[in-house]
Amino acid sequence: VQLQASGGGLVQAGGSLRLSCAASGRTFRRNSMGWFRQAPGKDRGFVARIDWSGSRTYYAASVKGRFTISKDNEKNTLYLQMNSLEPEDTAVYYCVADRDDYTMGSSSEVPYEYWGQGTQVTVSS
Repeated sequence: VQLQASGGGLVQAGGSLRLSCAASGRTFRRNSMGWFRQAPGKDRGFVARIDWSGSRTYYAASVKGRFTISKDNEKNTLYLQMNSLEPEDTAVYYCVADRDDYTMGSSSEVPYEYWGQGTQVTVSS
């Protein structure tokens, strides 16, 4: 089982990026998924999550209104659309998937058994 994150890069403040996380080895259509990030010198933290059905989304306060999480069950892929990027969004972004079926997900790392390798997002001022 593998989660492959992509779409990171260097962007100016105010710009946009779209992260993708392609899953292989099993389907995650019945699983909640999410994104975490780790900035230099800081602990890894929650960014956004989506429930197994894709109908409910949750965001960290710092990104709410700017980021949008979605999942395409047919493509077995998770997305994070990031708009109005700020230098404070600079971090390595990790996609995650819950080990259990039909869950709402969590803002904690605990339920997420599957982790992508991370993709670097750098926002210049």
